[in-house]
Amino acid sequence: MDLILISAAFVAGFIALKCHLPPLVGFLLAGFGLHAFGHTSNETIVELADLGVTLLLFSIGLKLDIKVLMSKEIWGGATLHNLLSTSLFTLILGCFKLLGVSSLASMDYSQLALLGFALSFSSTVFAVKSLQEKGEMNATFGSIAIGILVMQDIFAVVFLTASTGKLPHWYAIGLFILPFLRPLFYRLLDKVGHGEMLILIGIFFALVVGAGLFELVGMKADLGALILGMLLAGHSKASELSKALFNLKEIFLICFFLNIGLSVQPTLAGLALAVLILLLLPLKGVLYFWVLNRFKFRVRTSLMASFSLLNYSEFGLILGGLAYKMGWMGDDILVALALSVSMSFIVAAPINRKGHELYQKSAKWLKEQTAENLHIKDRRINPGHAQILILGMGRIGTGAYDDLRERYGKISLGVEVREDAAHEHRAQGRNVIAGDATDSDFWERILDTANVKLVLLAMPHHQGNQIALEQLKRRAFKGQIAAIAEYPDQVDELMESGVDAAFNIYREAGSGFARHVCDQLSPNFTKV
Repeated sequence: MDLILISAAFVAGFIALKCHLPPLVGFLLAGFGLHAFGHTSNETIVELADLGVTLLLFSIGLKLDIKVLMSKEIWGGATLHNLLSTSLFTLILGCFKLLGVSSLASMDYSQLALLGFALSFSSTVFAVKSLQEKGEMNATFGSIAIGILVMQDIFAVVFLTASTGKLPHWYAIGLFILPFLRPLFYRLLDKVGHGEMLILIGIFFALVVGAGLFELVGMKADLGALILGMLLAGHSKASELSKALFNLKEIFLICFFLNIGLSVQPTLAGLALAVLILLLLPLKGVLYFWVLNRFKFRVRTSLMASFSLLNYSEFGLILGGLAYKMGWMGDDILVALALSVSMSFIVAAPINRKGHELYQKSAKWLKEQTAENLHIKDRRINPGHAQILILGMGRIGTGAYDDLRERYGKISLGVEVREDAAHEHRAQGRNVIAGDATDSDFWERILDTANVKLVLLAMPHHQGNQIALEQLKRRAFKGQIAAIAEYPDQVDELMESGVDAAFNIYREAGSGFARHVCDQLSPNFTKV
């Protein structure tokens, strides 16, 4: 059985990849296909799927600044969208009921409101995977989308707690001691090094300290993992820990998507309702765009965040399952929820992949904010007299910046997607601004690029560098362009796309190390 699941997941994921779709679409279809041949989900798959979601939320927490959740565009936007979408979906479902949709005929309006509430959520798993694959987790729209998803997760946890009547145990108050234990957690992270013990302590924090403690006191385990991640987000190893857990989390999440397909027994009534629910998905996206645009974000930021959130959520399935157990929904409704969630992933995957192109085509029809009214995160950028732009100020970009400053003086400008990271660079004396170099409006936001002679594409994700290169070419940039890549085929691809120089970071690191050793030690070798 395990061999069949692994084989089916691999084949379907590979086919999806070759069709320029995220592999998760293949995993979903593999689940449906296996179910059609009589296979069903089992305890092992469910447990691994739960582990994947727990590690995912822990990883989100590691990258999440609590100040992000406190910003009005996050908590206000999430709350406003939830209220509007729940109300609109309830109204439309009520119309479907009056029009004679059989699955909804026996439901009263409070039950329809619960279904509308379940449909108002977006999938954390899908959105995060989509953003990670494109390297846009830290982009302005990516941060907004993640913040809204975390708020929605909190809404769902509160609702689940209230609806089941299971209040946390009285000793849950002991969880308030966790922030005071942060220095101890930090010390442990300092001591474990960078190998397998770092991965193990990450799993320990996520599953035992976070999920385990919260479950022990009667609260949702996933919320515990998220909060533990947020407590550790300020540590210098937080990013390294997130990367160390990445592949493990990805493997477990394969089971999550397989489990959705394996758990559904389609019926004609359920499928018909699922199609109707899927037709409501554009309305959900329009509401996201409208809400975010009210907070003075640019059209592109609002639109790209809306694309990331354009799906239905696995939390909808959880709420539907609870309602089914309590007799509030029929089995056809639960089937329709499961199918609509799955189909929304399949619809949203190509939309997210083509998001930049869709924006280019639709921007002229959408009214942009005036420059003086823009949100502070979306305002115009002044590069000064910079002759070199370094896009991506991670370890490689920072190293390049420092070396170029030693050689030529203060002629470089670094561009970093995260405002807090840009602020830290400025505190260390570097000329760095916050901005998203994959943003098709990025170059338009820069007031003057006449002095720029060289652009270094130093972002950690190949796709991000490719998108930035496309934007440069579209604007007929006249200077030189150099880029980094992780693999030889990516170097070839960048050269074919028009960069003047491309470098394999691992090979160049080795060459640089050898040059540094020879310069410092001047060894007396005999050449042969």
